Amino acid sequence: MTLRLSAYGRASAVPSPVNRMMAEFATDFRDGVDINLGVGYVNEKTIPDRRLVEALAEVAAHPERYRQAFNYGGPHGSPNLVRALRRYYLEHRIGGIDEALLARKEIVIGPSGATSILDALADAFEPGLVVTADPMYYIYCNYLERKGFRVVTVPEDHEGIDPDAVDARLTALGDAVRDLAFFYIVTINNPSCAILSNARRRRLVELAADWSRRLGRTVPLFFDQAYEWLLHDPEAERPVSGLCFDDADVVHEIGTLSKVLAPALRIGFMIGPPGPLMDAVVQKTSDVGFSAPLANQEVAAYMLEHHIAEQLAHVNAGYRAKARAVREGIDEMLGPFLEDRGGGSAGFYFYLTFRDVATDTGSPFFRYLTRTTGDPEIDGPAAQRNPRVIYIPGEYCVHPAGASVAKGRRQLRLSYGFEEVPAILRAVAIMREAADYARARRDSERPACPAS
Repeated sequence: MTLRLSAYGRASAVPSPVNRMMAEFATDFRDGVDINLGVGYVNEKTIPDRRLVEALAEVAAHPERYRQAFNYGGPHGSPNLVRALRRYYLEHRIGGIDEALLARKEIVIGPSGATSILDALADAFEPGLVVTADPMYYIYCNYLERKGFRVVTVPEDHEGIDPDAVDARLTALGDAVRDLAFFYIVTINNPSCAILSNARRRRLVELAADWSRRLGRTVPLFFDQAYEWLLHDPEAERPVSGLCFDDADVVHEIGTLSKVLAPALRIGFMIGPPGPLMDAVVQKTSDVGFSAPLANQEVAAYMLEHHIAEQLAHVNAGYRAKARAVREGIDEMLGPFLEDRGGGSAGFYFYLTFRDVATDTGSPFFRYLTRTTGDPEIDGPAAQRNPRVIYIPGEYCVHPAGASVAKGRRQLRLSYGFEEVPAILRAVAIMREAADYARARRDSERPACPAS
């Protein structure tokens, strides 16, 4: 018997490559032995356990302020959380946003983190073209394509995606550009952690407004700010909100508290102009569970009101120290093999481009790190394999129809978020061994020069 699945259902019945890779590794992962630099989890030491317990106790003790906190909530989000977000943005002048600007915008809370808002966008828009950076946020872009969208990528550099290249790419599409649905830009990109410069941010806003005028309808620009509160390099440019440049109401900003408080709270939000799109996102929240868990929202509101400044300082100091130590280890042990090293100033990823070492899942480098070379001296005995290292291969991060495919096979994303520094440095040392092994294999497989 067969099921009558939708196109999305049929596409989703086959796990994505990165889904399969991480699932296979997780089945026999050995804590304290194997090292996971692929997972995008936050570091456990950044989660303020005691403050969260305090916050929940306060919420439970004050029902007059946190009404019905353990019941269903409304689909727009907790009024306390929305007020706390507005107050935080204004008191700290986040992104340069002022009271007059924020008064014209609506804030909605997603049902389950920022990802649930991205999911709502995929349902709210007619499938069409989505423009984003290459390397891309592969989880969402893969999802969009399963939903019937066509993802169009434009290569980035260390300032993020180039608006002039975006404009040229759209122009080159010809009549197909009529299917343009929206722009999706991760301001501190995942996987590369490239920081979108303010000049390019402004130009992207102008570009979205210009293409909206050309097409005779609004083409929204979504800035995903998942890592923007984790800009821990004191010398990096402070980001200006895209809302400050927006005279055409094309900009929406998506934020999350997962990276700075706790992922389990599942708090994601979107700021944008009131209208049909925001209404559709609110209705989606109602459709999938009425609201985000109200107790979680009230805990988040309390944390924003009482502890967010100290928490942000603690989190960013921790990631800054880790980034510095890991950067030194990468430069010392992998530097001779690298063409480029990005990241380390915000978020918790480094994105490495090797000069002549392949990193894809079929490469000697990958097989060395996963202990699947077939050589017992490298892999270790079957009953007790040598320590393994997992990372996200660049082949998963670049679009398969984009311009970065060949380069992606020499790239990888390394997370310094979850594991502690000693384990990460051990993993980098094993990567050095893997790079040496890959080069030796390549040299041994080269055909010998014919005798003269």
